[in-house]
Amino acid sequence: MPADSDWDDVISRALQEDVGTGDLTTTLLGVGDVQARAAVVARDDGVLFGMEVAHRVFRALDRRVIFRTVVEDGRKFSAGRAVARLQGPAGPILAGERVALNFIQRLSGIATLTAAFVARADNVTVTILDTRKTTPGLRSLEKAAVRAGGGENHRLGLYDGIMVKDSHKWLCGGVAEAVKKAQEKRGRGMPIYVEVETAAEAEEAAAAGADVIMLDNFDPDAASDACIAIEGRAVVEVSGGVTLSNVAAYARTGATRISVGALTHSAPALDFSLEVEI
Repeated sequence: MPADSDWDDVISRALQEDVGTGDLTTTLLGVGDVQARAAVVARDDGVLFGMEVAHRVFRALDRRVIFRTVVEDGRKFSAGRAVARLQGPAGPILAGERVALNFIQRLSGIATLTAAFVARADNVTVTILDTRKTTPGLRSLEKAAVRAGGGENHRLGLYDGIMVKDSHKWLCGGVAEAVKKAQEKRGRGMPIYVEVETAAEAEEAAAAGADVIMLDNFDPDAASDACIAIEGRAVVEVSGGVTLSNVAAYARTGATRISVGALTHSAPALDFSLEVEI
C-alpha cells in the first residue's frame, strides 16, 4: 500500500485531539508500564482498510508497541475475526486504542461500500470511481480506502484535473467555448472532463473535443441514448444518482466509468473493538 506523506500529520492531529496531555485514567491507576497483549477484533463483516494507519498510531505513541497485521488491507473479513494483534506497554496501547479504531472503522466502511458497488456493477469493463466529497483533512486516506475496495480515484483536488462544470460553462458562455479555452491552456496529456446535464450538451461536448463526458443525473435509459450519440468520440462517465440498486443498470449503458460520491460521504462505519489481555 503506498504511504501518503500527509497520513502522519492526520494521525498527529487525531492523537492530539484524543490524548492531549495524556491518558489521565491510565496514569492515575498506574498501569501504563504493565506489559499487555491485545487484539483488534471485527464486529461486522467487510473489507479491511486501515492497518498501516493503525500501526502508525501506535508507533507515534511508543515504538515499543509491536503491531502485527493478521488480515491485510483490501481483504475480506468476518465478524469475530482478529485483524491485528499488539504487544507492549499498556499505556500507549490504551492511549492509541480509540484513534486507531476510529480510523479502521471509517476506512473499512469505505472499502466495504466500494467493494459492494464493484460487485453490483458486475462489469469488468466499468470502473467505479470516487469524488471529492470526502471528509475534510482525510481525503488521501479515504481515497486509499476506495482503492482497497476495488475502486479507482477521480482527481485528488482542483489542482490535478480539468473538470468543466455548470459554473464554468456559464462563465465561459457555453460548453464549446469552455472546452476550447481549456484545450488552449491545458498541460500536456491532461484530459478535459465536461459535466453535462442534457443530451444536447453531451453532443456539444463531444463535438468540441472533450476527452471525458460526464452524464450528470441521467437515468439509465437516457445514459444509454447519450452513449450512442457520443459514438466513441469521448470516454463516457455516469455521475450523480447512482446507488447500489441501480449501478448494474448504469454499468450496461455503454459508459465505462461510474463515479459515486456515496463511497466517501455516506459509507457506514464498521464496528471494531480492541481487547486487552495482561
